[in-house]
Amino acid sequence: MSSLTHFDSQGQAHMVDVADKPATRRVAVASGRIEMLPATLALIESGTAKKGDVLGIARIAGIQGAKQTSTLIPLCHPIALTRVAMTFEIFPATAARPAHVACTATAETVGQTGVEMEALTAVQVALLTIYDMCKAVDRGMVINAVRLLEKHGGKSGSFVAG
Repeated sequence: MSSLTHFDSQGQAHMVDVADKPATRRVAVASGRIEMLPATLALIESGTAKKGDVLGIARIAGIQGAKQTSTLIPLCHPIALTRVAMTFEIFPATAARPAHVACTATAETVGQTGVEMEALTAVQVALLTIYDMCKAVDRGMVINAVRLLEKHGGKSGSFVAG
């Protein structure tokens, strides 16, 4: 296992120097979900939530979140994103799992550092937006399973979650 890159030889936190890295196409995909009551999911599906189109607003929020990652995460580089795509899938409750909305974010750039943090931030912000828009009817919603699904590009190559 390699050492942590955000610490120098004296153990001080620092921003990683990427100046000598070649610019390559980089892609990251992250996902997560928000569990809720079936009635809350029905409001989202029908588009009748009091605050409006929940998934439409969450899509825009996720894109904005990806664009703001370097202001939220102290040691992240500002990245010129070439694409951020958000998708949502609705899952009704079953005997095995609660009702939930799954969110997937894809972030892309051509640059010297990866976009994993941008994809993960996009998912979290989108799910938090769903919570914010529906909290008046369901304060017990749970955000979970946020993770990196895959990343491609750069010196370390590709990663695909198992």
